Amino acid sequence: MNIEPGNCKVATALEAIVGKWKISIMLNLLDNHTMRFSELQHAMPGVTRKMLTAHLRELEEEGLIKREVFPQVPPKVEYSMTEYGATLKNILALLHEWGESHLGRKQQG
Repeated sequence: MNIEPGNCKVATALEAIVGKWKISIMLNLLDNHTMRFSELQHAMPGVTRKMLTAHLRELEEEGLIKREVFPQVPPKVEYSMTEYGATLKNILALLHEWGESHLGRKQQG
């Protein structure tokens, strides 16, 4: 690994994706491709409307997800991963594998 500690961008990357519900939002969208707000809320028991809205806005501002509003009554809004956001798929899979390994290590004591 050839990363200068003073120029490491890991913290920058984590700032974009870390939040109590952000990973769950992205995994749901990667798995389901497109979801409405209510579908996301249903898929994540415990998330409040306020927190889900805040995380969706932050992910949209980072360019990781796309919000599409359909001009109809009642309003229809769908969320999906952007092409750029989908580049996180392999990174999230590697982090998942590391997390499983880490849990196993902790359980061994």
